[in-house]
Amino acid sequence: MIKKFCILFLIPICLFSCKETSAPLTNGYIESISIDGKNISSGGIVYDVKTSDVVISVNFSTEIDKNLVDKSKLKTNMVNESELTILENEDPRTLVFKINKKLDFYTKYFIDFVAGENFGINLIDSQGYNFMTEINPTPKFPIISNDSLLTLVQKQTFKYFWDYGHPVSGLARERFGSGETVTTGGSGFGLMAILVGIKRGFITRQQGFERFEKIVNFLGNTAEKFHGAFPHWLNGTNGNTQAFSTKDNGADLVETSFLIAGLLAVQSYFSSGNAAEKAMCTNIQKIWEGVEWTWFQKNGEQKLYWHWSPFYHWDMNLPIQGWNEGLITYVLAASSPTFPISKNVYTEGWARNGRMKNGNKYYNTILPLGENLGGPLFFSHYSFLGLDPRKLVDNFANYWQQNVAHAKINYSYCVANPRGYYGYSDKCWGLSASDIQNGYTASSPTNDRGTIAPTAALSSIPYTPEESMHALNFYYYTIGDKLWGEYGFKDSFNLSKQWFADSYLAIDQGPIVVMIENYRTGFIWNLFMQRQDIKNGLTKLGFTY
Repeated sequence: MIKKFCILFLIPICLFSCKETSAPLTNGYIESISIDGKNISSGGIVYDVKTSDVVISVNFSTEIDKNLVDKSKLKTNMVNESELTILENEDPRTLVFKINKKLDFYTKYFIDFVAGENFGINLIDSQGYNFMTEINPTPKFPIISNDSLLTLVQKQTFKYFWDYGHPVSGLARERFGSGETVTTGGSGFGLMAILVGIKRGFITRQQGFERFEKIVNFLGNTAEKFHGAFPHWLNGTNGNTQAFSTKDNGADLVETSFLIAGLLAVQSYFSSGNAAEKAMCTNIQKIWEGVEWTWFQKNGEQKLYWHWSPFYHWDMNLPIQGWNEGLITYVLAASSPTFPISKNVYTEGWARNGRMKNGNKYYNTILPLGENLGGPLFFSHYSFLGLDPRKLVDNFANYWQQNVAHAKINYSYCVANPRGYYGYSDKCWGLSASDIQNGYTASSPTNDRGTIAPTAALSSIPYTPEESMHALNFYYYTIGDKLWGEYGFKDSFNLSKQWFADSYLAIDQGPIVVMIENYRTGFIWNLFMQRQDIKNGLTKLGFTY
């Protein structure tokens, strides 16, 4: 709970009983105030104030009678009289006092100067000021090596998909507390995270296989599909579509792509296994071959569309066009063994004949593709959990350069902090889609609400290893008492508002596990890119890799 304290500066109008009327006091007002050396305007707030020996300096518009300043008349429940010292200074218009009491860490205080005949003047306006003390820098957990910390984060975050997976379908729940609602795209990320769990020894190969077999059987035999594509959300028990919005109650081709990418990584891992594992791989192949990618060209148009509903048909009318998270959709559509799109659909639909290019410089970094300042960081994560960007090049971009530039611009923006949010720094950065207080948004430099999502910096670790590691250490050691939980880091936080989410989201937890592993070993990248069908699709679209 935010703590609020008030200092009321009061002084008696008359110190003795008399019949004569005192001379009226000169009108005055507060011209400026600084707290711990930080200037602040009325109604404003300053951050990161130290917790000890706080000095508050108040400048008035006219001289004050300092002889009338009596500490016993300074009413406050932040400090008592003995914990407050009035400091001498030569300016007759300035009052300086020091709080000798040690204040609480990361606590919001406010100070009100009440209008009236106070301080030897008639203060004509009440004024209020706020400040927040610094975050406790003491590590909240024992210090371990960076390598051990990466493993710990992977293991704890992996639990979201393993321990909290839906008991019937095995798929990932949309978010913590979502009950029957499972997410197809987030489950694709979860499939890859479970593969990492096997590799890291969090579970055995057999345990992983049993979970994968449950998921594949549910997807193949129970889950509702539309021209082979899955909806955004499913009921985890009966497989029925759960509408994402009124008209989004059918196929979601982008979410399907994330799911298929996860299934193909699983198939690659078990392709040379025993008879039961090979049987599961055969069932994955049926799901893969069943997606009618060309149907989503909407009557033969040279682009793919995101949604189709049996009730509303193409009413959503949202083409999948770059630059965003949808590159994997076009790569899979070109790689399909049964319903492949042509290169022209990629060139005209996704790349818009080059109109997805950017080429501008932000914070001394050239951004090859996409919107100004790069957009939310998940653009550089979701497609690239399996798709390896390290050597990926086509006529429009070098995708390693694109993703590194995107992450560095996001980092540099947060360090520059043009909107003045508390906490943004070289160790607290990362704007992406996440929960915000009372809602959800795709945060970016052009849509900045002061909310940091740990997945943004952590899933960018292949692109910004040092910057991401600094963020990880801050999230875990400095604010981990508020941010670290049962399934890893909670979804987001806003230090200015003293708000920390209590949520976990599959689409944010999955990339943390997978991209940390890709940074460490390239494991999921290698599984996905070794596939001949993917190589064929990339070659068709003009990529080198």
